[in-house]
Amino acid sequence: MRLLFALLALAIEATSLRKRATSITVNLGTKYQTIDGFGCSEAFQRANGIVNLPATQQRYALDLLFNTSNGAGFSILRNGIGSTPNSNSDYMNSILPTSPGSPSGTPIYVWDGKDSGQLFVSKEAQKYGVKTFYANAWSAPGFMKTNNNDANGGSLCGVSGASCSSGDWKQAFANYLVKYVELYRQEGVEITHLGFLNEPEAATSYASMQSSGTQAADFLKVLYPTLQKANLTNVKLTCCDAMGYGTTGTMLGQLSSVTSMLGTITSHAYTGGPNTLNTKLPHWMTELADNNGAWTTAWYSNGGAGEGFTWANKIFDGLVNNNLAGYLYWIGAQERSSTTNSKLIDIRNGFVTPSKRLWAFAHFGRWVRPGAFRVQASGSGLKTSAYVNTDGRVAVQVINSGANAVSVAVQVTGMTVGGARAWVSDNSNDVKEFAVTLSGGVVSGNVPARSLVSFVLTA
Repeated sequence: MRLLFALLALAIEATSLRKRATSITVNLGTKYQTIDGFGCSEAFQRANGIVNLPATQQRYALDLLFNTSNGAGFSILRNGIGSTPNSNSDYMNSILPTSPGSPSGTPIYVWDGKDSGQLFVSKEAQKYGVKTFYANAWSAPGFMKTNNNDANGGSLCGVSGASCSSGDWKQAFANYLVKYVELYRQEGVEITHLGFLNEPEAATSYASMQSSGTQAADFLKVLYPTLQKANLTNVKLTCCDAMGYGTTGTMLGQLSSVTSMLGTITSHAYTGGPNTLNTKLPHWMTELADNNGAWTTAWYSNGGAGEGFTWANKIFDGLVNNNLAGYLYWIGAQERSSTTNSKLIDIRNGFVTPSKRLWAFAHFGRWVRPGAFRVQASGSGLKTSAYVNTDGRVAVQVINSGANAVSVAVQVTGMTVGGARAWVSDNSNDVKEFAVTLSGGVVSGNVPARSLVSFVLTA
């Protein structure tokens, strides 16, 4: 009898707690976008920083990037396709360093089996289960462009408004990109997404090529059939990795004639965005970072641009308010003299140090896996989002921006919750598991001040 009364008291206490707690409701019947994944780049020889690490620290860096148990669980790797004739500074070397003389000349491709360290990182990423590899060209080789230089802007010879005395190089550039994909395939890595522009509104001192949406469409009409002819029908073409969403929206309107050739719309968010785009195609935010702030490993101090909590909110905003299917930081790990937050992981003197920005990504990378779809979630006073994974697990992400902890009660419509676990990141914890209670299908737990909590639910 005493046991019965004790159990009854516990049940009453749990019911009372739920009444006091903030209710979070997840509705599996209302579905939104499918998630392709989260990731980063190791372009411009950043990958060599990982290659050159001592074995233990090298494995630590790779775990931090790709491990789904103790790292960020990244599932997308963005590689840069080189265009420079050499590897001076941090340039990405071209597989066609010498002009064939004319667009119809026979190209002599050069493959060093390293690709500025990117091939090594790609192969290691595969071991962690990564299947999405985005190959992105910053520019065509200089001899294919109006300024005869792979840097400082210029346009691809042969697109609208860009004629060159050397001829029309559109087909030669398409062949060049296809060759890069084929070289990776020979190495055992399947490129899944291919882009030919990066920040096309800019002319920079490093690899850069300018383009309008109309000019991009001109080239897509050549690149798409070239991929098909090479039996690379699995490769999805992307466009256009503009600096911001204003340019992306404009270019998207000029791509209407070639939309069927594209697989994914890509954009950076340096000059604005992310924003919802007028397209039915999957949409990735492929580059953003705090490139100016001093290196920090803080979660929350004053809402700075490099803090982990800031990035937890950025990822939430991209997924929930702008329906992103993919979200990528600029650099994953970097060994440079730079002391900014351009990377998630700092490599210095042979040692690896993660930032808390990485742990913000880990909540999504670990528990919102490729193929998951976002579903409706709501909770008063909290930022909430929910995702159903292909294995049936439901990940509920909760952000508390307040200065006080909040008790929550999570309930799911369309699923009987049979198991629940939770992890928290804040000033004191880096994706640390903590105890939750499950009673009557309702999961109860605590969301600390200025934290991100992941509740992972199973049937």
